[in-house]
Amino acid sequence: MDQHYQFGSVNHTREAAHDVIMKGRKKLEITGVKHVESFDHEEFLLETVMGYLAIRGANLRMQNLDVDQGVVDIEGKVFDLSYLDEQPGEHAKGFFSKLFK
Repeated sequence: MDQHYQFGSVNHTREAAHDVIMKGRKKLEITGVKHVESFDHEEFLLETVMGYLAIRGANLRMQNLDVDQGVVDIEGKVFDLSYLDEQPGEHAKGFFSKLFK
């Protein structure tokens, strides 16, 4: 994971919308992205307005990045989408420790 992008300011008067649209397990359109933490051809880690989102797959590549609108389009074979939320009863852990279980 080798790249890092910071998105423009988020409208603080209302919470930004967050949607994940998958088309045929080959294309993802994600809105409400605040920050691209890291990515490579097997994994993306995005900070969204609803928490961290990990995307795992094969031959993943970023097709579109709109930093002003908080939109990311990813293409490739998608294996897994997961939000890295703290679960009740879990001890405090960083999101990287959850990511690499």
